[in-house]
Amino acid sequence: MTRFSRPTAPRTALVGAAALAAALCACSAPGESDSDAGSDSGPIRIAIVNARSGQLSSLGDWEYKGAKLAVDEWNKKGGIDGRKIQVKSFDDQGDPTTGTNLARKIDSGNYIAMIGTAESAVTIAMAPVLKQAEIPNITSGQADALVEQKSPFLFLNGPTSTTYDTTLAKHLVEEKGYKRIAVITNNGSFGKGEHDAFTKAVKDLGVTPVTDQVVTTDQKEFSAALTRIRSATPDVVFIGSEEVEAGLIVKQARDLGIDAPFAGAAPQGTPVFMDTAGKAAVEGTIVSSPYLGNDISPAAEKFAAAYKSAYGEDAEMHGAKAYDGANILLTALKTSKVATGRELADAIRATAYDGLLGEFRYNDDGVGITRTTIGVIRDGKLVEVK
Repeated sequence: MTRFSRPTAPRTALVGAAALAAALCACSAPGESDSDAGSDSGPIRIAIVNARSGQLSSLGDWEYKGAKLAVDEWNKKGGIDGRKIQVKSFDDQGDPTTGTNLARKIDSGNYIAMIGTAESAVTIAMAPVLKQAEIPNITSGQADALVEQKSPFLFLNGPTSTTYDTTLAKHLVEEKGYKRIAVITNNGSFGKGEHDAFTKAVKDLGVTPVTDQVVTTDQKEFSAALTRIRSATPDVVFIGSEEVEAGLIVKQARDLGIDAPFAGAAPQGTPVFMDTAGKAAVEGTIVSSPYLGNDISPAAEKFAAAYKSAYGEDAEMHGAKAYDGANILLTALKTSKVATGRELADAIRATAYDGLLGEFRYNDDGVGITRTTIGVIRDGKLVEVK
C-alpha cells in the first residue's frame, strides 16, 4: 500500500505537534531533508532510529554511519528507479518510551521503512506500533525476545543472542575446557537476553555457573558483584552488557585482582569497550561475532575503505551490520518496484543477500543469519581463533 500525507490539521494541533517533535529529539544529520515524499515520484523516505545521545550514542553513531554509507552508494548510482533515497535520523536516547513515541511519528511522516534500533528493548517497544502501521523494520538488536514479537514486519540484520552465545559456550567448554564459569550481566533487554541464552547454552553442556551476578543498566560501580566473582575463582567470566558498561566492569575487575579472561558477544569486540577498559585489561578477551574485523574478506576491506573515506575513522561490526541491513532493505525496494507495507516485508523476506556478516537467508521469524565466529583480543586487535 502507498502511504499518503495526512490532511492538514488545525493550527492548535500543528503547534502541539511541533512541541512533541522537539521533545522527542528527532535529529537530522547534515544533508537530510524533511520535505514531503508522499507521491510515488518523490524521494523514498526511510527512518534511521538509534541512540544519538547518552551512554549508547557511540553505538548509534556507528549504526547511522553504516546505514547512511549504503544509502549514499545507492544514490550515487541513481537511487531506485530514478528516485533518490532520503533518510532521517531519530534519537531514541536508548529509551523505550521515546522509541514508542518515535514509532508513532514515523507512522505519520510518510516513512516507508525503518532501520534500527541497535537497542533490543527500544525495538521491542516500537514493534507493535510499526506492526499495526505495516512499516518494515530492520533492527540491529539481537535479543531472542525480538523473535518472540512474531511480527512479520520485524527483521534482524545479525544473529540472535542464542547464536552468539551457543557458539561461545561450545568454544569455552568444549575447546578451552573451562568448567568454572562466572556470569555478570545487566538487567536490560540486551543483558537479560545474553544471560538467558548463555546460561542455557552452558547448562546444556553440563556446566552450571559458579556465580551469576546481575547489575543495573546505569550502574557505574561494580565492586560488590566483582568481589563475589573473585571469591568464586572462575576460569573465565562471561559478560552480558553493552560497550561502556562492559568496559567499566573489566577495568574494575582487573583493579580488584581478577585475572581470568572475559568472554562475551559483539560489544566486547568494539573500540569503545577496549578504550573504556584499557588495552592491558582486555587482552585475551574471547568474543563471539559475525564480523571480527575489516580484513576478514575483500568485501569487508572495500567497505572499510569507503567508511574511512566518508567519515575519517575505522569501521567496526555495528557499522557493518547496519550497512548490510540497509542494503537488504534497498535491494528489496528495488526488486519490489518500491513496494510498501506487507508487500515490502515479503520482498525483504525473499531477499537472498551475501553481506559482510555472511549469507542472509530470512526465515519466517525474521532471522537471516545464524552463524558467528570466535575471536580473541590480542595486542588491542580482535583476531580470529584458528
